[in-house]
Amino acid sequence: MLNKHLFCYVVIVIATLFSMPSFSNEVEIINVKTKQLQDKSWRFDVTLKHDDKGWNHYANKWQVITLDNKILGTRTLYHPHVNEQPFTRSLDGVKIPTDIKKVRIIAQDTVHGLSKNAVELVLSSNKLTHVSLTLSKSKKTDKP
Repeated sequence: MLNKHLFCYVVIVIATLFSMPSFSNEVEIINVKTKQLQDKSWRFDVTLKHDDKGWNHYANKWQVITLDNKILGTRTLYHPHVNEQPFTRSLDGVKIPTDIKKVRIIAQDTVHGLSKNAVELVLSSNKLTHVSLTLSKSKKTDKP
C-alpha cells in the first residue's frame, strides 16, 4: 500500500513540474560573424537559439552595444521561428567608432525581456566570449 501511495505522489510531483512555466528559457546567442563593409560600417550575422512557442513567446530582438551599453544597432525579429532553430539573421550598416575594439551582442524575447546570456566580440579577430550579464530586467525593453 505504501508503494502505491508513493507512486501516486511521485506522479503528481512530476506532472506539476512539467506543467510549470519555464523561467530559464532565455535567448541563447550561438554564434556571431562580422564583416567590415566598404563604407567602413559593419555587417553582423547572429545565430540565435530559443524555444519559440508562437506569437506570445518568441525571440524578438538582438542588439549590438558597446561595453558601456550604448546601442549601435538593433535587429528586430517580427515573427516566431518555432520550426527553425537555431536561426541566423543579419544586420548591415552598423556604424562603430574606430576607437571601439570590442562590442557586446545581447538578445531578448517577448516574455523574459533581455537575456543575461550575451557575447562579447573582438572586432579584429571575430573572437567570441560568452558572458553572463547582471541586468535589471523589464519586459520588452529597448535598452540594455
